[in-house]
This record gives sequence, structure tokens and C-alpha cells, in this order.
Amino acid sequence: MDWEESTEGNVVGEVNKKSVISSEQMDVEAYGSLYSGRTKLMRLIFIADHCGNESMRMEALRMAYDEIKKGDNTQLFKEVAHKIGGKLGSDYSLDQDWIDSVERRAEQRKDKLENELNGYKTNLIKESIRMGYNDFGDFYYAHGLLADAFKNYVRTRDYCTTSKHIIQMCLNVILVSIEMGQFMHVSSYVTKAEQTPDVQDQPVVVAKLKCAAGLAHLESKKYKLAARKFVETNFDLGNNYTEVIAPQDVATYGGLCALASFDRSELKTKVIDNINFRNFLELVPEVRELIHDFYASRYASCIEYLQNLKENLLLDIHLHDHVETLYDQIRHKALIQYTTPFISVDLHTMANAFMTNVAGLEKELEALIMDNQIQARIDSHNKILYARHADQRNTTFQRVLQTGVEFDRDARAMMLRANIMRHDFISRSSRRM
Repeated sequence: MDWEESTEGNVVGEVNKKSVISSEQMDVEAYGSLYSGRTKLMRLIFIADHCGNESMRMEALRMAYDEIKKGDNTQLFKEVAHKIGGKLGSDYSLDQDWIDSVERRAEQRKDKLENELNGYKTNLIKESIRMGYNDFGDFYYAHGLLADAFKNYVRTRDYCTTSKHIIQMCLNVILVSIEMGQFMHVSSYVTKAEQTPDVQDQPVVVAKLKCAAGLAHLESKKYKLAARKFVETNFDLGNNYTEVIAPQDVATYGGLCALASFDRSELKTKVIDNINFRNFLELVPEVRELIHDFYASRYASCIEYLQNLKENLLLDIHLHDHVETLYDQIRHKALIQYTTPFISVDLHTMANAFMTNVAGLEKELEALIMDNQIQARIDSHNKILYARHADQRNTTFQRVLQTGVEFDRDARAMMLRANIMRHDFISRSSRRM
């Protein structure tokens, strides 16, 4: 049997979480304990490939090696052993005997599954056929053959007879699709699962679907939609979806996407006052404090938290591609929020609040002014920002005058129609003889 694994998209698909602490080195062991299954492996490998610290890299690879040997993915085992390159001693070298043993068992298991499935098809036992395809999906998934796993999970759809079967099929397809990076399939099967009868009676399943939808929106850079899905996730999720996402991820992804896309009122009602989401935020105190500081306009503290979190967030398998964009959007919102209440702002004071220099701040403000996000002008000589507030008095007078003109026009039109009807000045079509 050909065990060459198609690894494209595998790394993209796992949800990543950091017990985001500070710019200190991540505790890889504590981080890995948040997850289970294949996603744990892919996150550890992702950290090893992207971190700049050699000891952290070796620790991640050591944990990945130990975890892989508990399963059957020989191709991934070869990759990890190659990355280690003998740096961890003979105990972490390429174990060819283990590989041969696993592949022999795999051949036997595959033959058995094929014979069973053929028997079910011959006897036309619908439930058994569904289970046969499902077992094949589990088999290929365990060996890292994601494309084959996906095909077999999808094939169970024609043999599902209950809502429970449909939901199980959808969750299996979503899991594999996330790991393959096929987020169009994720969105499609989330929708299908949500339309299944009785799904709303299963809060854990609903929470899983919210998380999967949030990841799909995050991947497509729809940060506001992603934020809504994550903040709506029920805390009943707990550790029931660690093969995809940890509850700490929900807090981190939801919090950052909300800061980047929600306005102040939404941030208050949907995040800060959201008792359910507050439970997730308690798991990641840094993100909780970041959100509160942003809402309370404590920008220096807010930026400091962002800087401390950044190093770990860049090692997040899902978030790393979005960190810079999210950070820029959060910073721009903070700049706009800072300037809104004032007629004029001293740029030196503002630069201190945002932990930057005046020249850098000017460039940021210029970009926002040109983009029409801040209505203001900059006095570059005196280093003062002057707001261009609309003349509310004049605007109100103009609105009143316009309303008067419209009222006069409507009154005249009504009087004209009334007089026309009184004097019977109405054109009627002539009757045909």
C-alpha cells in the first residue's frame, strides 16, 4: 500500500492556541497539553518550523515524535525524525522496525475493512455500509491520508438515516477539511449540520459548529463574522473539541477579531458584558485585560499587551497570517477613538500614549486622514491635530429650511388635489358604446 501522504494544507488546518503569557519563551509542554490527536502534532511541528529558539524547536519535535509513535502515521513520523536529524540522541532516530510493523498492520486492517464493506454492499445493509465507509475514513485519517479520509466520510452521507448520523458525518468532514485547509467545505458542512433537526438540542455540537464557522471566516479574513461566531460559542464546549480547538483559542481569536472589527457599543454588549464569553476570557487573562484597556482608552497598556502577545501569536497555526492585519486594524481604531472627542490634540502627548515618536504618528494619522477615517488636519509646524467638526448649528438650520420647503410643497399639492376633486375637474375615459 502506498503510504505517501499528501501534506498540503495540513498545517493550515489546525487551530492554534498559546497560553499567551508574555514575550517570554512559550511553555511547549503546557501548550501541547491543550490539544489531542493530529492537531496536536501539526501545531508542535508548526512551532518547530517557525520559532527562532533552538531549544524550543527541539522540545516541540521531541513531543511530536513521542505523540506520533502512539498512532499510525508513518509518513509524518519520517518527516519529524528527519527534522530532528539525530540531535536528540538515538532514542529519537528513524525507527524503521516500527514503521514496517505499522505498515504491515495497516495492510491487514485495510484488507479486512474492504472485505467487510463488500459484504455489506452485497447484503444491502444500509447502516452497515455507512459504518463501513466511516471506518475507512477513520483508518485513512489515522494514517494521515486526508484526501482519502475526506472521500470516505462524504460517502457516508447517502447512508445516513438519522439526525445523529448526519451530524457525525458533518463533524468528520469538517475536521478533515480544516486540516486540509479546505475552508469552503468547512462552511458548507457547518451550514448543513446547523439545518439538521434536533441539532439545537445539543449545545456542545452547536459550540463546535460555531468554532468551525469562526475558523472559516478567519481564514477568509472576514474578521467581524469570525468574531461573532467565537463570542457566540457556548462555554459548554469545554475540552470537547481539542482535536480542533482549545477554549483558550476561542478567547484569543474572538477577542482579537472583535477588537479589530467591532465598534464600541458592540464591544461592550457582545464581548465585555457577555457573561458566556467572559468565561473564555478568564482562561486568557492577557486578552481579557487587553480588551478592557482598549475600551477604557488606556492605550499604552493596550499596546504593551499586544506587543507581549505577538511573539506567541505568530506561532499560531491559524492566526499567524492575520496577526499583522489585526494589529494594524486595532491600532487604527485606537487612533480614531483617541482623536474623536477633541477639537485639537497635541501630537507629542498622543505619541507618548501610543508608544511611538511624533514623526511615525504623523504618518499614521496622514494615512487615516487620506482614507477619510479621521476628519482632521495636521499642523506640522506646531505638531497639533485639528479636528474638522461639522458646523452643527448651520447644518441644523439648513435641515429646518429644507423641511419647511418640503412641507410647503406637500401642503400646496394636497390643496390642489382637494380643489380639483371639489370642482369635479377629473378626466374620465369615455365609455365605449
